[in-house]
Amino acid sequence: MIGQFEFICKAMFDQPPHGGLDRHFEYIIRPIVWLLLTLVLLVPPALAQSGNPSGLPLPRFASTRSGPINVRVGPGTKYEVTWTYLKSIIPVEIIQEFDTWRKIRDVDGAEGWVHQNLLQGTRAGYAMPLMANGEVALRASPSDQADLRARLGAGFKIIIKQCDIAWCEVAASSQDDDARSASYLGYVRQEELWGVYPDEKFD
Repeated sequence: MIGQFEFICKAMFDQPPHGGLDRHFEYIIRPIVWLLLTLVLLVPPALAQSGNPSGLPLPRFASTRSGPINVRVGPGTKYEVTWTYLKSIIPVEIIQEFDTWRKIRDVDGAEGWVHQNLLQGTRAGYAMPLMANGEVALRASPSDQADLRARLGAGFKIIIKQCDIAWCEVAASSQDDDARSASYLGYVRQEELWGVYPDEKFD
């Protein structure tokens, strides 16, 4: 469509004027053509926004609602299942939308499609130490000097309650060999989590 408008504009503007009536006609039509051309150039961003069915930003983080959940190679039940999530509240990144289907990416970088009803807004994440073979410190308050409540190994799943760009308040649960569970509430550095963006802030 833009190419068509360029051709029309060129055809009109390259015509030599043939008298006052033609010149008057050109003065009236030229602003209209430029207005239409401007509107055409503004259409693509609008279409890109309307192409996002949920109206929510992309990409964004979410989590699985329940288990098991089949992840497919395409947006529909006719597509082959590539893998299955057996547990709920697994953090995933939504990177694309098509109708009621969402394309997700997991912590390993694998991508696939799930139905929107199988996802929820609960924020979860994984501990990602900055140092190789390191641990993530879970502290009593958002400070490097705060008391240490636990050390989380790489890949330890947590629930993210809120983040302020520097620190995230999280809940971590563990279970020992005797099936005894323990829960820890505290703060971890935002940069040491997968499941939240570095500049993301929410509560």
